[in-house]
Amino acid sequence: MNLESKWLDDFVALAAAGSFSKAAEKRFVTQPAFSRRIRSLEAAVGLTLVDRTRTPVELTEAGKLFLLTARNVSEQLAESLRQLHNLEGQQGEVLQIAAAHSLTLGFFPEWIARLRRDGLPLQARLVASNVGEAVHALREGACDLILAYYDPEAALQLPPDIFPSLHLGSTHMLPVCAPDAQGQPLFSLEGGQTVPLLAYSAGALLGRSVHALLRQRGLRSSTVYETAMADSLKSMALQGLGVAWVPQLSVRGELARGELLVCGGEQWQVPLEIRLYRCALLRKASVRLLWRKLESGVGATAER
Repeated sequence: MNLESKWLDDFVALAAAGSFSKAAEKRFVTQPAFSRRIRSLEAAVGLTLVDRTRTPVELTEAGKLFLLTARNVSEQLAESLRQLHNLEGQQGEVLQIAAAHSLTLGFFPEWIARLRRDGLPLQARLVASNVGEAVHALREGACDLILAYYDPEAALQLPPDIFPSLHLGSTHMLPVCAPDAQGQPLFSLEGGQTVPLLAYSAGALLGRSVHALLRQRGLRSSTVYETAMADSLKSMALQGLGVAWVPQLSVRGELARGELLVCGGEQWQVPLEIRLYRCALLRKASVRLLWRKLESGVGATAER
């Protein structure tokens, strides 16, 4: 039998809510995805568990009996994990952190070093991830924390009462390009000419802010390359192929060496806020300790 534990939690949530839409909201998935998971559970056990002809939905007789098993297995698994976490906490827990690609090199090492200097020697496992994958991992319990840029429009699509966040720092997105033979920017945002744009793909978190700025300022541009990754845009800018908006912390070295130049004034910069997210339902001791320390100012840094 190929059965996933999250399907049991889905089934328990459906029994309590009496509605696919309400249960899906509680489980932080779309209703179609939630319905597929319930059908996968029914296929795995070989039984029809839900009477979908009733409103609100009701469990079949088999479903009512299976509900007892689902609750017991779910509760026993959760209790076992709590005990293992407590045991691991005594030996030093490893925090699973999902981070935006540009933060893994430009922010994370300095942040961890500051925490250690302030007396908090974390053991961490870092995974570079896009925002969608990181959010899914946090919801499913596959990671403990998300390190990401704050998106005021989407707010990572995480309800703040269940997934609280802390401000860790600020930076900016800068328009950069390679220098010409005289050491001046190859391209300018001020002259009114069409600019070759190294753009973020549709849906990319950083791209929304950049696209809004370009619309607001009416920049004439022609997209010559598109990707969701800031580091890839930086690489293309280093080759002299166009202008890219990248986080300042990702290009400090290139700017200092003159390999890239800022090609627009402050009005072309996009502010960024760096936040750390957790799940309030998680009882991992090291996460709670870290959160308390961060709230008290441990590891704080001056704004960039």
